[in-house]
Amino acid sequence: MAQERGTEQKSVRYIGSPVGEIGIAEDGKGISDLFFSGEGKLPGAKEQDTALLDKAAAQLGEYFSGKRLRFDLPLSLTGTDFQTSVWKALLEIPYGKTCSYKDVAEKIGSPKAFRAVGMANHRNPVSIIVPCHRVIGQDGSLVGYGGGLPVKDFLLRLERRYVMYREMHIIEDEPGKATDIVDVDKEIW
Repeated sequence: MAQERGTEQKSVRYIGSPVGEIGIAEDGKGISDLFFSGEGKLPGAKEQDTALLDKAAAQLGEYFSGKRLRFDLPLSLTGTDFQTSVWKALLEIPYGKTCSYKDVAEKIGSPKAFRAVGMANHRNPVSIIVPCHRVIGQDGSLVGYGGGLPVKDFLLRLERRYVMYREMHIIEDEPGKATDIVDVDKEIW
């Protein structure tokens, strides 16, 4: 059964980022929320640092600096079975790539449910970590994002820049295997 955001005791931490202040919350089981300053505060949450929130903040910093391609955090996502199937599919969209709502609907075995996929995308409680910003319109247009379309555009451009950087420098952990964390030692803007 779905719970409303903020109904259980959570810890929250706020961090600065290139897209403004971000709130990250955890409920003792995993990261439960990631939200932008324009979305308000998390009701009932206690503002405090925890080991998990510190780890999430560090990984977000690595993401924004182009060093992290995937997040390695326990998640505590509350939603319907359909929503959670969409969120799991979003986790499979590669860094720097995009797909359409229809593509996600087909991926989860509900090819006509692209509008419902859009609604599940909108209800994603941990944007960026579960990369709903990588879902675009069938025609390639940027449509809908909780943080606003300028933030979505920024995140997609950020990922494309670092993908190009990686391809130019062929960054690998071991021969034939790219790493999830990259040592980007110079600014590429």
